[in-house]
Amino acid sequence: MSSDDFRWIDSHCHLTAPDFDADRDQALARARQAGVDVLLVIGSGYGLDDLAAVTALAQREQGIYASAGVHPHDARLWSPDAADRVASALDDPRVVAVGECGLDYWYENSPREEQRRALADQLALARERDLPVSLHVRDREDDAYEELLELWRSEGRGHLQGVLHCYTHTESYARRALDLGLLISFSGILTFKRDRGLREVARALPLSHLMVETDAPLLAPEGHRGRRNEPARVVQVGEVLAATRGVPVDEVAAATSANARRLFRLPD
Repeated sequence: MSSDDFRWIDSHCHLTAPDFDADRDQALARARQAGVDVLLVIGSGYGLDDLAAVTALAQREQGIYASAGVHPHDARLWSPDAADRVASALDDPRVVAVGECGLDYWYENSPREEQRRALADQLALARERDLPVSLHVRDREDDAYEELLELWRSEGRGHLQGVLHCYTHTESYARRALDLGLLISFSGILTFKRDRGLREVARALPLSHLMVETDAPLLAPEGHRGRRNEPARVVQVGEVLAATRGVPVDEVAAATSANARRLFRLPD
């Protein structure tokens, strides 16, 4: 199999971010040329008004699906109106997941209690709609990580599936997450020269529960750091994951794409 035959899914990107306003169509064309057939464009992190843009993009473009949610940075905006807007976006069949939502105690752009409330409500919504969840968690300590799993248990009640996106934490925590129905997604951080042990984590976890992403326009992989990231570069994340595990690239492309299709219930 040649590299041209490898097909990828970018399981988490922000293609409606203002960073792409000048060349969104070209970035999408570069992704397709690189073998990235499917993108999950995240409707979270750029304010509630981004929900309409994400939905419209998914409706317009083949191979693009969307999520809808409120990022923990914006949790202070969570309200009955915000909940209604997210729920309305989820009515669209191209919107296949809730999120990204979660807890971010690294920056604390919103108070912790407001983050917990917004996350709990969105997990309850995902449970009611029977939709998977894209989760964000970051902290200098363990508080956010432990509280996220506790809310996942209490609000999910054993009926939720989802993914810890842009994973950077420990192997033991990842295994606990897997036991609770979560998948793990690696971003360009996996490619950094100073990966802080992340490749060891990626090597140890089962490939059947891993995905790859860009989080574009953020987290450009090694060799592109400091520049805008874009979905085409998910291929580099997949190549490093394959090298880390000592398996062919096509095996990682096939497995991570199958995992994303299964989680988000995407057509073949």
